[in-house]
Amino acid sequence: MPKLHVRKGDTVLVLTGKYAGKKGKVLAALPAKGRVIVEGVNIVKRHTRPNPRMPQGGIVEKEAPIHASNVMLVCNKCNKPTRIGKKFLEDGKKVRVCKKCGEELG
Repeated sequence: MPKLHVRKGDTVLVLTGKYAGKKGKVLAALPAKGRVIVEGVNIVKRHTRPNPRMPQGGIVEKEAPIHASNVMLVCNKCNKPTRIGKKFLEDGKKVRVCKKCGEELG
């Protein structure tokens, strides 16, 4: 399965498309498809039938996946979009680091 440069819970900046320049939190990562779902980005309308959860049915607005290459990780410390690097800690763990400020990214 291919790997993504972002994970669930990361803050990202959308680079292209209708929502370019918007920041949001990654709600889900779909590595098999190479896509991510970002909070408040790529809103689509879905017509739903009545069901136990929504007895009246209707039109529901929800986030649709966008391609992972169209988002860039935002560093928590410097609050800028950045590429990520990898660093090994003393105990052998590999962590992601910000290329701009060197801060560890969760």
